[in-house]
Amino acid sequence: MGRHSLPDARSARVRRAWPPRRRTVTIAAAVVVSVAAGTGIAAGSGLLSSETSCENTPVRLDLVASPDIAPALRAVADRARRDHVTSDGRCIDIRVTARENAEVANALATGSGTPDYQIWVPDSDLWVDRAKSVGDGVSLTPAGNVALSPVALAALPESARALGWPAKTYTWASLAAAAGNADTLRLGSADPSRSATGLLALSSIAESERQESERRGDGAKKSGGQEAAGGTRAAAVARLLTQRASESDTRVLESLARDEAGAGLADTRRNEAVLLSEQAAFRHNSGTGDAARLELFYPTDGAPALDYPYSLVNQTELSTDESRAAMRFMVLLSEDASYRTLAEHGFRVANTPVHAEVLRTAGGRSPQPYTGEDARPPSAEAVERALVLWTMSVRSTRLTTVVDASGSMEEPVPGRGGQSRMDVTKASLLRALAQFTAEDEIGLWEFSTRLDGAKDYRKLEGTARLGEPARGGGTHRERLSDAFTALKPVPGGDTGLYDTALAAYKEAQASYVPGKLNALIILTDGTNKDEDSIARGELVKRLKKLADPARPVPLIGVAVGPDADRKEIDAIARATGGAAYEVSDPADIQSVILRAIMLSASKSAADATAGTTAARP
Repeated sequence: MGRHSLPDARSARVRRAWPPRRRTVTIAAAVVVSVAAGTGIAAGSGLLSSETSCENTPVRLDLVASPDIAPALRAVADRARRDHVTSDGRCIDIRVTARENAEVANALATGSGTPDYQIWVPDSDLWVDRAKSVGDGVSLTPAGNVALSPVALAALPESARALGWPAKTYTWASLAAAAGNADTLRLGSADPSRSATGLLALSSIAESERQESERRGDGAKKSGGQEAAGGTRAAAVARLLTQRASESDTRVLESLARDEAGAGLADTRRNEAVLLSEQAAFRHNSGTGDAARLELFYPTDGAPALDYPYSLVNQTELSTDESRAAMRFMVLLSEDASYRTLAEHGFRVANTPVHAEVLRTAGGRSPQPYTGEDARPPSAEAVERALVLWTMSVRSTRLTTVVDASGSMEEPVPGRGGQSRMDVTKASLLRALAQFTAEDEIGLWEFSTRLDGAKDYRKLEGTARLGEPARGGGTHRERLSDAFTALKPVPGGDTGLYDTALAAYKEAQASYVPGKLNALIILTDGTNKDEDSIARGELVKRLKKLADPARPVPLIGVAVGPDADRKEIDAIARATGGAAYEVSDPADIQSVILRAIMLSASKSAADATAGTTAARP
């Protein structure tokens, strides 16, 4: 991502905005070609034309957008109707609705219900990635990016001056150190599990600290716990933000002190600075007087950007007219008139000059934004580490892990130097264990067939706090680590999946702990082979009966290797509100488990928010 210096006041526009993280408008052209079978057909049919009248009825499409960009898209859609913009001779009629990004992404990921819209424009590709994370959700076809808005730190004037604004510049790590002390500056953010702005900022802080550590040559050997997911400074900021996080980007500005006179800043419940997008600061400053203005700090190691991807939803179910009309609207958004509309709402656009007025109104003053070489955005791995860090900061976890110990776990993993599935699985589980804090609770079962008398399962370590002292010395974490290391395949043992799933879920539900994220994780490399076990249909029926929305315990299934049946595991998991994941290499188990926990935490938070909203008069 790039950074851009403040323009001279005489200039209407300055340097070009950086290109989007991945997708570009050229994708839109590719989709148009795939639908129209050639650009000649597209041009000849009127796909790229505007006419003074329309034939037949208009092509109606519903577009769901992030609340910040919805007004700008609605303005373009209104103009398209007024100007009779057509696709194949028929007017396009785009109706724009604002919805929270996290709620839409979670619904698309789980496939819960048929979407009532054909186009989705969230504020970040992060939401598209989340919507695609499970694999059985609604299909999304990328078609380009609509706009950009860098993420920065916004402060009230007195607080900004205390940080040296505008002359003093910071890296993300040094800004976090300066702003992350609750005694000197009250810093807030939208919940990073529900806000791309918050997550990108937290990712940037952690990545900046990692890079600074590498430059100093003291490359952090992290001990087990939160700091393994991010640096100590990022962990401190995450813990601080858990006390001052807002449920959404819409609410974060409401958390600011209302004025800087007397009682305004004295109210410790309110924030003096927030992690915010440039566009949100623009919107805030456009509607307030100077006393309530925000000033922006753009870190010198790069401001990640919200990139507003444009995706077709369930494209295979759209008619040709609908697909072409959707692409016609995307093309319309890349025209100069639409760029002006976006700029009027505080957005940047890729490969076009940045409007000076956008920067000035948002609170940028030279040398903010910082001028320097472009920096890469946080990697997918950095973003995932930050989300792990946040999830474990905001809510401790209670997990029971159930590992397949059937004979097939002795099979070698290709490319792993002769290591077995069990060997690689154990190593991955130990890496995952290092990510959890002393307050998290984890237990371990193993299963095969007739492992403990007639039972297919055996409890190795009860679910307890990792920091809890263990009998004979040490902690529960150490005992659990030893138990993971000691796991071995049972020679001749088969896969007693169904009875194990029922028994483990009963215990997890019965031992539910309020206030924690409770979940059951089952890893298996096969399908149920116990002929005397409960039938799958009966298992699903009983799990649905046991599941309690007031005491949610999602079952997270992980199908390992080519012999596992993810659909079978998914049917079992979904009965509890969970989901199944598939890994070809057991080394990926750690990443899958952490991602599944984060998704469960996000879904839980979304459900809680929906319940709170429904309860409001």
